[in-house]
Amino acid sequence: MFTGIVTEVGNVREAREDGDLRLTVATAADLSDVDLGASIACSGVCLTVVGKGDDWFSVDVSNATRDKTVPDHWQAGASLNLERALRLGDELGGHFVTGHVDGVAEVIAIRPEGGSMEVEFAAERRLGKFIACKGSITIDGVSLTVNEVSDNLGDGTTRFTANIIPHTADHTTLGSLAPNHRVNLEIDVLARYLQRLEDSRRECD
Repeated sequence: MFTGIVTEVGNVREAREDGDLRLTVATAADLSDVDLGASIACSGVCLTVVGKGDDWFSVDVSNATRDKTVPDHWQAGASLNLERALRLGDELGGHFVTGHVDGVAEVIAIRPEGGSMEVEFAAERRLGKFIACKGSITIDGVSLTVNEVSDNLGDGTTRFTANIIPHTADHTTLGSLAPNHRVNLEIDVLARYLQRLEDSRRECD
């Protein structure tokens, strides 16, 4: 479990096909208390640490994960938002994030909004029912608040906007977003379960 509060941007040092895709990620973080088998969210994807050194750790990315996420994130030279798993007693500054990406969204437009930037995303319509105005959304591992949502489109997508404040832009990969960029998207886990309860209620009626 994570919170969507990114602590560092790491860089993929090596990407090697070895059954699954094995990534070596360079990091400036202290890994002394990171055990093999621990979880680290890499741009929103919960991955298991299978090796580590003084300034790097390695993870395996399965084909199932690659099918649901942005391919460019898993290439040498890519920048990744990193977050350690939530520990008992940690401050919950964002929202509950599982690290299980639901799909890929595309950046449609970026507009200045005061000192921040408002980003408009397009997601698959199947995910639209889980995205709510003033609700939470996770973009490339970053917890954001949804400003507006629109489903009345002819292209089969749901559009939504979120603001990225200067601190977030400076300390995550979101500061380099541009139109047509694709990002990993995770819907709010609470919305997921509420929809499941609603679907079950209809089946019983």
